[in-house]
Amino acid sequence: MKPTPLKVHETRPSRPRTQRAGQRAHTLTQLPSDQDLVMRIIPMPADCNVNGDIFGGWVMAQVDLAGAVMAWRTVKGRLATVAVNEFVFKEPVMPGDLLSFFSKVEHVGRTSVSVSVEVFSEQLHNQGEYRKVTQARLTYVAIDVKGKPKSIPKAAASPAQSPAPGKKTLKSRRASQLAASGASPL
Repeated sequence: MKPTPLKVHETRPSRPRTQRAGQRAHTLTQLPSDQDLVMRIIPMPADCNVNGDIFGGWVMAQVDLAGAVMAWRTVKGRLATVAVNEFVFKEPVMPGDLLSFFSKVEHVGRTSVSVSVEVFSEQLHNQGEYRKVTQARLTYVAIDVKGKPKSIPKAAASPAQSPAPGKKTLKSRRASQLAASGASPL
């Protein structure tokens, strides 16, 4: 009997460690300049799901902490997360990536604060290259010692309510439009 020849399998070129079959290449981006860097962390293998990515629940917990930093600065006291208004996982996070959490207060109400959080990943072998992996919007409520909602002091609410430098409030834009049209503001 003649021995059968061994079959040789061709190997495909490997993809970058964070790209899976059918997944588009990473979009590199710059870090935001209009938000505060509130946290940095490196996820570890113990934080992985069955696919080898970082578990989404772990990322959500970190986003909640990052959002709370800006809410605490506004409330200047106890608070609780009351809503996750939006949460988008844009790309998988891998163990060993350096995650940077940027946050900004979007709105301050009577008892609540709405905060946006963006998460950027930087790989050890591609330092200085960032990709946005997650974005979220959360709402926190100021609470008293008994855990009941309490009013946010006006002084705490005003910095978050003020427009960015160079931007006018709706009221000042309307006044400028009225002045330009020659109409009287009543």
